[in-house]
This record gives sequence, C-alpha cells and structure tokens, in this order.
Amino acid sequence: MAVMATHLITGAGSGIGAAVARRLHARGDDLVLHARDAGRAKELAAEFPGARTLVGDLADPDRLSWAFSHQSLPDRVDSLLHVAGVVDLGRVGDLTPKSWRHQLNVNLVAPAELTRHFLPQLRASRGHVVFVNSGAGLAAHADWSAYAASKHGLKALADSLRHEEHANGVRVTSVYPGRTASPMQVKVHQQEGKDYDPGKWIDPESVATTILMSLDLPRDAEVNDLTVRPGN
Repeated sequence: MAVMATHLITGAGSGIGAAVARRLHARGDDLVLHARDAGRAKELAAEFPGARTLVGDLADPDRLSWAFSHQSLPDRVDSLLHVAGVVDLGRVGDLTPKSWRHQLNVNLVAPAELTRHFLPQLRASRGHVVFVNSGAGLAAHADWSAYAASKHGLKALADSLRHEEHANGVRVTSVYPGRTASPMQVKVHQQEGKDYDPGKWIDPESVATTILMSLDLPRDAEVNDLTVRPGN
C-alpha cells in the first residue's frame, strides 16, 4: 500500500478493529471509521485525531444506503476492512429468528452492502477488501450455528467477490482468527459459563499484524485465505 492510503474500517472501537486502526493511524494513513451512531462516531474521532467517521447501523443494512446519502463519503478508498461482528450462542432448538437475523445482518448482509457501496472507489484505486472471518467460518460446532452460518456465508461472499473483481485489480482477503482476547471473547465466555483468561488467546495486535501484511504485500501477490490460531 502507498503511504497515506485511505482505509475504511468497521469495528474500530475495540479488539482487532481497534488494533488495526491504531497501527494504520500511527503510520500516517487516512482513516474512515464506521460507527453505529453519532455518539460512537464522536468517541472514535476523539480517539483517532484526523480520522473521518461514517455512521450507519450494520444491524439494519436496508438503511445503510439511506444513511450514507446524508453524509460526506470518501472519494478514495484503498482498503475496506470488515472487522465488526456480533455473536449470540445458542442451540438450533432455542435460537429465535430475531437472533438469526441479527447475526446474519451484521456479519454477512451489512459487509455485502458496504462492499457494494464502495466498489467504485475500490476499483478506481485497485484496492483491497479484507473480511475478518473466524475459525467458525471454516467449521461449525454445537451452539454456534447462527454465528457459524453467518461466517460461512462471509467466506462465500469473499470468494465470489475475489473472482468477480480480479480483473478490476481488487484484492480480496479472508482472515480466520481463532479465539482472540477481545470484548467479544468476554461475551462468549459469559455465554459458555466459563472463566475468561485473556492470556490463553490471541492478542488482537497479532491479528492486526497479519492484516497489515496482506495490505502491504506487493501487487504481484494476493493473500486469499489466512488462518491465525492461538500460539499458547
């Protein structure tokens, strides 16, 4: 990536997204940080001086286009980093349609809609789309059906997009982190009824390192799929 590239990031408020945003901000790149509401946008702008914000609720992807039409959008986007996600564990026999829809909307439909919206800028810059997926996007286990379904779908979205946009010079990378020490992991442990020890899991900074590697790779190569597992 060229110096002063522009990155649009979802999920920059915590965990992996925050780690990626800090690294890109520190090296002087331009950031456009997605926020679910104006209050969150104000917090992100204060945390990352000079960054622009983009407000829209990923849980309601039908309204994202309307929300963006009332805001100033970046003319250039060199990378679109889909890091935001939600998880709600439960057995198939217990999960409600509301829970299914929420996870599918935030984890799958909203990334598709954001990608559709910014494809013109990404094509113009020969940019990069990074989907932060999950180990659950490769294998599903008991109690993880809705989340895993959303992440399996995200893999399919990324794979299709890669084939569709290759001729336009748009690179597409899926990153599949194992359990990462983040607020999401705290919630998962609460739902599992287990004690949480962040030292057992991947540091978000380590996942951020892999994402920056894929962004900074010379143009003659592309990382398609990258699995990151806990090393402890």
